Amino acid sequence: MWYTLFVMSNIYTKIDYKEMTVDQLAAVIRLDWIKLNYAARPYLDAMDTLEKVSDNYHFDSGRSVVSYFLANASTWRGETARNVKAELKIRLK
Repeated sequence: MWYTLFVMSNIYTKIDYKEMTVDQLAAVIRLDWIKLNYAARPYLDAMDTLEKVSDNYHFDSGRSVVSYFLANASTWRGETARNVKAELKIRLK
């Protein structure tokens, strides 16, 4: 189970990534990755429209969008990054 504790108003909130849709994971990425890599941005924008990796973004498969995002997300680091990337990789299997 992948999760992160977010501090909101001095309350720790446990986030379970496996329960989230791809667009919800994209929102978490945007909140955590302050200096978003320019090469990852178009794929993250596309992920905003996906519910599952089996969905399509125009003529591209959701699987390829998520794969390309992961390929360009090597500079995103930290606990949240590790957990979200691991969850996305699990969904690609």
